[in-house]
Amino acid sequence: MHELFSDELKKLNGRFMEMGINVSEQIYHATQAFTKYDLKLSQEVIDEDSRINDEEIYLEKEALKLIALQQPVATDFREIISVLKASSDLERIGDHAVNIAKEALNTGEQKNDAQIERKIQSMADDIRKMLELTLDAYVVDDDQMVRKAAEKDLEIDSQYSSVRGMLTKSIEKHQTTAERGSSYLMVVRLLERIGDHIVNLAEWVVYNKSGKIVELNLGKIRHQQ
Repeated sequence: MHELFSDELKKLNGRFMEMGINVSEQIYHATQAFTKYDLKLSQEVIDEDSRINDEEIYLEKEALKLIALQQPVATDFREIISVLKASSDLERIGDHAVNIAKEALNTGEQKNDAQIERKIQSMADDIRKMLELTLDAYVVDDDQMVRKAAEKDLEIDSQYSSVRGMLTKSIEKHQTTAERGSSYLMVVRLLERIGDHIVNLAEWVVYNKSGKIVELNLGKIRHQQ
């Protein structure tokens, strides 16, 4: 019976990792679609979201089934709960990626600011590295690795503030239209929110390892002090 449970738990973790990889690809494709005005790619990102949603539903059902039928011991229970909670954050990240892709459809090809778009792409690349490091830490159950991943959110917050400042100056100098500037701001805000959800993922990795619920959002901690 325990061997069957172990196999089902491995399958659950495998599907969770697949969902994570798919979400990372969604972030990449969404930002590419936005910065390159690729409407076809934007629509592909939007269409793919239903598969991400289906994955979350599948993981939720399987996790609850394992809890109900197998009555897992404490460590296994924590692992199942971590997948259940973390998959919800992955689904939210997928939603934000879709909203980035929709910005390409909403604004179309307008006068662009190449410097800001390079910043957006760099921010998206750093976020994907942060997500992939968090997923790697989950696989090897390394709470120190995942804490380092969570620390990168401060860099994401800094980039967000930097782009906001650049946008203000660009609009004032009429280098960027107000409409395009608003679209840029929406995208970097969505990327910043993705960073926050990755921190949530990191917290569930720590919970899985230690059984403790911790706050890893350093920006939030500093704000509260």
